[in-house]
Amino acid sequence: MRPRKIPQRKCVACQRMMPKRELIRIVRTPQGEIEIDLTGKKAGRGAYLCGQASCFKLAKKTKAFERALKVPVEPAIYDRLEAEFIRVEDEFAAGKERADDDDDG
Repeated sequence: MRPRKIPQRKCVACQRMMPKRELIRIVRTPQGEIEIDLTGKKAGRGAYLCGQASCFKLAKKTKAFERALKVPVEPAIYDRLEAEFIRVEDEFAAGKERADDDDDG
């Protein structure tokens, strides 16, 4: 039996390729809202980030979200996303550790 292919995505800030489930997805919904999508399944155009605050700051500085989501991103949206990102960063890391434990067992 062939091993399952693991989907890979690139962090918009540091440009590292990683398994999709190890990255946090930022999505532009069909309604034009920009939000964090921890499930990775919301409808819309997505951009992926490592689960590190340094990558978020780099993406903000280089306007990586504007290029990846193909819309201008207001500073207020960056501020809101940064607050949400910091809040979900620990939750995301804990979820990733649980998934790694499940893979080992």
